[in-house]
Amino acid sequence: MNGPLEGIRVVELGFWVAGPATAGLLADWGAAVIKIEPPPAGDPFRGIFQSAVGIDAPMNPPFELDNRGKRSIVLDLKHAEGLAIARQLVARADVFVSNLRLPALDALGLGFDALRRDHPRLITCSVTGYGIAGPERDRPAYDIGAFWARAGVAAMLTPAGAEPPIQRGGMGDHTTALAAASAICAALVARGRTHAGQHVSASLLRTGLYVMGWDVATRLRYGHVAPPGTRRNAPNPIANAYRAGCGRWLWLIGLEADRHWPDVCRAIERLDLLDDARTRNIVVRRENAPFVVDLLDVIIGARPRDEWQQIFDRENVWWAPVQSCDEIADDPQVRATGAIVPFEAALGRPEQLASPVDFLGTPCTVARQSPEAGQHTEEVLCELGYDWERIGALKEAGVIP
Repeated sequence: MNGPLEGIRVVELGFWVAGPATAGLLADWGAAVIKIEPPPAGDPFRGIFQSAVGIDAPMNPPFELDNRGKRSIVLDLKHAEGLAIARQLVARADVFVSNLRLPALDALGLGFDALRRDHPRLITCSVTGYGIAGPERDRPAYDIGAFWARAGVAAMLTPAGAEPPIQRGGMGDHTTALAAASAICAALVARGRTHAGQHVSASLLRTGLYVMGWDVATRLRYGHVAPPGTRRNAPNPIANAYRAGCGRWLWLIGLEADRHWPDVCRAIERLDLLDDARTRNIVVRRENAPFVVDLLDVIIGARPRDEWQQIFDRENVWWAPVQSCDEIADDPQVRATGAIVPFEAALGRPEQLASPVDFLGTPCTVARQSPEAGQHTEEVLCELGYDWERIGALKEAGVIP
């Protein structure tokens, strides 16, 4: 078996990350995905290193992650025959995914309402910046705008007087792709019951709000929310980050503060803190947070993290290392979960990141290479019934490369 979505046909018309990542997850889970790309060079995300940071790199791992296992066809959708081919592909599909803005899709004649009218079993999915309704639904968006900035993620990570942190690439896009892929799978289940398709949507803005759901829900219910804090003012000092003597960081995760405090005191060899008026319970530890954090800074800073690992594990202290990508790549637990999979590659290390879920009854195959732009154009056209004479005519007309 090749995953739970084996037999499901998906057509993707998307650029950059959130839309392609949605279809990429479906491909990882066994769906047959055809990626429609524009001439001459395809999805602009293929050239992200050159266009965004000015680096001429021989590989594009972010593009590979979101596009592996797909087939690519390059079509000029400004040409009537190109649009006709796109419509033929959609007519054969179970799912159509796009993150183009809605007016652009309507102008192409590929609007979701029109497609579903003609193909009532089709599931259509729009992945947008700001949603499919409202005065700003057509505002240009990337995840650093709609997710990171507009949805409050950056603000709630920024203490008073500090500068907002910079988002790492694709954080909002990938979270939104998980939401969109989940919606598509739910719609497929509903279609099995009702025999009717439907339109589903996911936005960077809504996903960001959900990521910040605890804070947003608290604001909606109480009318206010606690502002971002700092390490020294942590409401619970044993749910906080500390730097070990080797310079590496670790995170104490004693969320049930009074339950875990005795274990921490035993590990740091300070049982006297159990009866100290400044530290005996969470109420006074919260009131004296700077004192407790400074104390733990000194104690934890006196030994390397490897020593603390042995001590904390022995004393049942809940904690986690703050790891770099280098450490993640060599983490035996990461590898034991199946997070890193073999990857067909002519260059670089033959490994890639897996999607974040497993299907133990319908396991997926390992990651396959992402396609070159238009790599499968002729193959897909042959499947649609085009002969070589017609394919040659399409090339001469500039419909395909």
